[in-house]
Amino acid sequence: MKLMPYLIVDDAAAALAFYERAFGATITLRLDGPGDAVGHAEMQLPDGGTFSLASEFPSMDYLGPKARGGTTVALDLHVPDCKAAFAKAIEAGATVDREPEQQFYGYLAATVYDPFGHRWMIGEKVEEVSPEEMQRRYDAMLAGD
Repeated sequence: MKLMPYLIVDDAAAALAFYERAFGATITLRLDGPGDAVGHAEMQLPDGGTFSLASEFPSMDYLGPKARGGTTVALDLHVPDCKAAFAKAIEAGATVDREPEQQFYGYLAATVYDPFGHRWMIGEKVEEVSPEEMQRRYDAMLAGD
């Protein structure tokens, strides 16, 4: 079994170019739809991860985050260098949600929104943290320590 995120975007051709620039993804399949639409596309990330995307098709209720008033999903991208990946995404046109900072769970992590409304969490593992220590840190964070 394999989970493959599927993104709906308001400008699929621009999204394909953005994901190439921002994350080093390559197009492995592209099916053009009517007009300027992309009916289906698949992209591969440098580590082998894959995701698909398509243009909005309102008649089928396929709408991107902007048309729905925002996203409720985050795409969690694990990278070898969080700061470099974050900078590359911003340079490519993403907007900052959260700058890179050390997290209680052992990652240096940041969050950006791509130009199409999708939230990307960019993280680099910098510390091994046991589940017990992670819970302790989480509890302390919630308590405001």
